[in-house]
Amino acid sequence: MLAAVRKFFVVRQVMEVDTPILASAAPINPHIEVMEVRMGAGAIGYLHTSPEYALKRLLAEGSGDIYQLSHVFRSGEKGRRHAPEFTMLEWYRHNLDFDALIDEAVSLVSLFLGDILTERYTFREAFNQLIGFDYLGASEEKLQNAATSAGLDISPHWDRNELITLLFSEVAEAKFQTHVLTIISDFPAFTAALSKVVQRGDEPIARRFEMYARGVELANGYDELTDGKEQRRRFEEHNKERLLFGKKVLPIDEDLLSALDRGMPDCRGVAIGFDRLLMLRLGADHIEQILPLVTT
Repeated sequence: MLAAVRKFFVVRQVMEVDTPILASAAPINPHIEVMEVRMGAGAIGYLHTSPEYALKRLLAEGSGDIYQLSHVFRSGEKGRRHAPEFTMLEWYRHNLDFDALIDEAVSLVSLFLGDILTERYTFREAFNQLIGFDYLGASEEKLQNAATSAGLDISPHWDRNELITLLFSEVAEAKFQTHVLTIISDFPAFTAALSKVVQRGDEPIARRFEMYARGVELANGYDELTDGKEQRRRFEEHNKERLLFGKKVLPIDEDLLSALDRGMPDCRGVAIGFDRLLMLRLGADHIEQILPLVTT
């Protein structure tokens, strides 16, 4: 399947690159923990959780369309579909619009799953249909009641954003049809991370999508943010969230922000969990069944 993926990108004239897995700054996400590495002389490095930051630096240098198949590392992730070390496929395209990138991601997934029906919803449409009300105007109390009615454990300190995220991940996703590829786009703006935010009717939305098959999240795609100042603001907000969760503040990747400031070209990108694709293709129930060696 590695050969099939590489052929897929050769045909589309997307260049394979290989970036370092060790960096002096960490990807900042309130919900993802990084692995630290001692680099000597008291310096701390981080194993990347995604090649995204390095790939964007190459894009800013004029690389053109690129992809990477890379081992990535996430601390504390172990379970049926999670391993602390796994393989990620990530690629970036300049000349494809958002919808065309989704189509390309579907074509890539079809290499593993064959021809498969697709269903596409916006986040808001899926929330309305599968949870039963519009989150946009819902009070915090209504969201709390919905979570409690669904049997979910919630903290009284959680805000609307956390409740919306919980309801979608635990209730809506569980109702996705297993025989189709479900594509969710136009997420709430608070989930933007490294994607652009645009106004859609009465709601600002994050220009991103996720893809699910047989109950498994496979892909995450962005219309990439190119504004260095806005990205810095988001990193700072994410570090504040980490503090609230009792987690360590992480150093901001100044090299990435410099690349954005220099002018990373307008582009869109996708990350896919390669091991999860193999699991679905082979009918595996646990990620360890498709790993050649298991880290214990």
